[in-house]
Amino acid sequence: MSDVRDPSLAEQGRRKIKWVQDFMPVLSGIRARFEEEKPFSGLRIAVSVHLEAKTAYLGLVLAAGGADVRLTGSNPLSTQDDVAAGLADLGVETYGIHGVDDAAYREHLLKTLEFHPHLVVDDGGDLISLLGGDAAEYADQLIGGCEETTTGILRLKAREREGILPCAMMAVNDAKAKHYYDNKYGTGQSVWDAIMHTTNLIVAGKTVVVAGYGWCGKGVAMRAAGMGADVIVTEIDPFKALDATMQGFRVMPMDEAAKAGDIFVTVTGCRDVITPEHFKVMKNNAFLTNAGHFDCEVDVAGLAEMAVKKEVRRDNIEGYTLPDGRVLNVIGQGRLVNLAAGNGHPAEIMDMSFAVQALALEWLLKNRESLERKLYPVPDEIDDEIGRVKLASGGLRIDTLTQAQRDYLNGWN
Repeated sequence: MSDVRDPSLAEQGRRKIKWVQDFMPVLSGIRARFEEEKPFSGLRIAVSVHLEAKTAYLGLVLAAGGADVRLTGSNPLSTQDDVAAGLADLGVETYGIHGVDDAAYREHLLKTLEFHPHLVVDDGGDLISLLGGDAAEYADQLIGGCEETTTGILRLKAREREGILPCAMMAVNDAKAKHYYDNKYGTGQSVWDAIMHTTNLIVAGKTVVVAGYGWCGKGVAMRAAGMGADVIVTEIDPFKALDATMQGFRVMPMDEAAKAGDIFVTVTGCRDVITPEHFKVMKNNAFLTNAGHFDCEVDVAGLAEMAVKKEVRRDNIEGYTLPDGRVLNVIGQGRLVNLAAGNGHPAEIMDMSFAVQALALEWLLKNRESLERKLYPVPDEIDDEIGRVKLASGGLRIDTLTQAQRDYLNGWN
């Protein structure tokens, strides 16, 4: 039995799902094969990913493959109530209501796991944390699962090191289709789409501070520079910092960058990246945003303690007035800005990421007898197949190696 806010929103949600479907040719091709072969027949799949239209279509693709699917969100602010209603109306058991508190969010996660899933699709590691902890009784049928975020992979690696990973997991975030395409280009566009739509302000001429220069940070910095911003990068990795300088960006510690920034975007996957010490020196009307999975990169609680006043200034923007009169603006409560205040990655981007998810689940099923409770990379053949199909869907072609070239590359002389 689904739990959604308003079933009467189903038609609007179905329209959103149909819209993205038309721009996801790789996943649609996989769906056509799944409908014929039914690789997940008799299996249960639990999905916890940001509950919006692209995720809904992934749920439908897995159901088309014969699975009994339960789907919930991975962040209360990214859940879209109309999409949740539309997906439930299309026959996928759905648990998600926008803006619920932590207790209700956890209850939705547990409801998604109550049917003892064989496979899981996770975003940030919430399902695996429950299956390896408080909800271990639901893990008795587990074959494996997929994780698509940097934050989630870090949590899985920690569990693997301590020997408490409840099942085999696929590192979807590390797939080429994910980090080259989704993390860089998807995050780069969707973060700025959310910030610009929410603020209705220009980016050109502003100083943008990007905390973290991994694949997501590269995309955020690249798009900011393309729109005319002066970009500063903060990093802990010397080579990523050097890479940023080679791209023409200024590099400095956050202690210095805090004084200069007009817009801050954290993309580190770590906590306490921007703290009260930084708030003390920021410009009036600076904007604080987070593009990492969890809302711990910007210390919003610390800012609230410092503030003498807090007010809603626009939808998804809260202003915190400090004792000296400066106002600092937080977008999307410090949660994942591109989904808390936007629509997430473009459909063409998630086409590839969710194709990896679908094929990785199939790989886990095919290799179930040899799997250990550890983190597995996505095989190159899955990545390469998705890349080829994506090229073909755009009418693009590339060269292929001749036998002589293959021999040359594989030989020693």
